[in-house]
Amino acid sequence: MEINRIEILSVGVDVGSSTSHLVFSKLILIKDERSVTRRFNIEERNIIYEGRIINTPLLDDNTIDIDSLTDFFKKEYQRAGIDPDDIQTGAVIITGESARKQNAKQIAEALSNDAGKFVAATAGPNFESLIAAMGSGATARSKEDNKTILSCDIGGGTSNIAVSKNGEILSTSCISVGGRVLGVSSEGKIWRIDEPAVKVMQHLGLNYKIGDQISKEDIESIASTLAETLFEVIRGPANSTLARQLMLTDDLTFPSRIDEYSFSGGVAELMYGGLDNYDDIGQILADQINSLAPKLTSAVIEPANKIRATVIGAGAYSLSISGSSGFMDDKIVFPIRNVPVIRVDVDRSKLSVEYIISQINVSFQRFDLEEGEDIIALYFKDPVMASYPQLELFARSIEGALTNSIQNKIPIILIFDTDIACSVGSVIRRETDLKTNLLSLDELNLKEGEWIDIGEPLVAGQVFPVTVKSLVFHSN
Repeated sequence: MEINRIEILSVGVDVGSSTSHLVFSKLILIKDERSVTRRFNIEERNIIYEGRIINTPLLDDNTIDIDSLTDFFKKEYQRAGIDPDDIQTGAVIITGESARKQNAKQIAEALSNDAGKFVAATAGPNFESLIAAMGSGATARSKEDNKTILSCDIGGGTSNIAVSKNGEILSTSCISVGGRVLGVSSEGKIWRIDEPAVKVMQHLGLNYKIGDQISKEDIESIASTLAETLFEVIRGPANSTLARQLMLTDDLTFPSRIDEYSFSGGVAELMYGGLDNYDDIGQILADQINSLAPKLTSAVIEPANKIRATVIGAGAYSLSISGSSGFMDDKIVFPIRNVPVIRVDVDRSKLSVEYIISQINVSFQRFDLEEGEDIIALYFKDPVMASYPQLELFARSIEGALTNSIQNKIPIILIFDTDIACSVGSVIRRETDLKTNLLSLDELNLKEGEWIDIGEPLVAGQVFPVTVKSLVFHSN
C-alpha cells in the first residue's frame, strides 16, 4: 500500500539567557502528486504541548546548572506524556548569553542525548534569527499578505533580526541587546552584569560592579542606549563603535522597503502589555523600544507568537525532507549527527575523473580537512547528466577521491540539489568497489559551512529527515 501521508513528532528546546522551555509539535508530511519525483512536503505544523517556562538555572555567572536543566526537561516529557524514543526530529537551541557559558556545548550534547534519538544541538546567531522569524509567524505572514516584514526577537541576551519577503527569509542579523544583560533586584542592587552591559557602561562612563546599588536614572540610561543601538541595526546600517562591538553577525541586507515591523521574544511580551517579574531591565528596555517605535518607517504589528517564537521555530521549522529517490546501504546506522557540509563545484564542460577528483580535493583543503578522518557530506548542485556514461564517470571519481574513507569504512554521504541520488548510488555500487557505507540523498538545498543531522529513513527508506543547523558557540 502506497503511503501518501506521514506524521512526525518533533521537539524544540530553548535554553536562553533568561528562560528555558520546550514545545512538542506534530509535523504532517504529504506526498506532492504534482511533483515529478512525488517528494514529501511539510504541509502542517501543529503544536501539541507548550511547556512551562523557567528561569535558566545557573551554578555561577559562567556556568549553567546542567543537572537542574536536564531534570526539568525530563519532567516536561512526563507532563506531556511523551516518550523520548518517539521523537523523530527537532532542535536544542542554546541562545543569547547562554551560548557564552563555559559548559554550553556540554549542555547541548546532554540535552540532545536525553531528549530523543534525533535532536540537533544548535547555537548560531543567524540560525536563531531564522527560526525566530518562522516561529513568531512573521515569515508566514509575509507570504500570506505579500509583504516584506522585519522581525526582531528580543530575549535576555540577544536580539535576533530577520527580513522576510513573500515567505522567504532574505537576511538575518544578531546583536547583544537583551533584557537580562543587566540584572537588578527590586531594591536596585546589581546581581548580574553580562559583557554587553559592561561595554554599554564603558560607553556611558559608568562603572558598576555586582553588588552595587544603581540609580534608576543610570538604569534608564543603559536601557535607552541598548534600545538606540538595536534600532541602529534595525534601520541600518550599524556604523557606531558601540553597535559594531555588540553585533554578533554582519549587517542586514535591506530590500527597497519594509512594510511591517514585528517584535517577539520575552522583552516583546512586555512591549505588548505583559508583566515583568524577572529582576532585570526587561521592562525598562521594552518601554525604551516602544518610545523609539514611532521613528520606524512602517507600522509595528503584534506577532502570533512572542516569548515562544524561538522554541516553536526550533521544533517546527528546523527540519528539511530529502527527495524520494535516495540510495542507502543497510549497514548505515542512524541518526548520523553533526556532519559538516562541503560544497564541490563541478563544471559539466570539464568532466573527467581527474577533474572531479581535483575538485573534491580542493573542497577538503578549503576546510583544512583530511580525507578519510571524519564523516563529511559532499554537496553537489548539478554535477552530471543522468546518462550512464556520465554517471559511471562520476562514480569512479568518487571512488578515486575517497580512497581513505572507503578503506577506513567511514560512511560516504553524497547530497545533490537535483534528483539523481538513486541513480548515482546504483551506479557506484555496480561499477566500483564501494559496496557498503554509502548514503546518497537529493532535493536538498544546503549551504557550505552548515552542519546536518540525518535521521532514520521514513516511508520504507524512501525519504530522510534532515536537520540543517549551525554549531557556532560564542567564545568565552
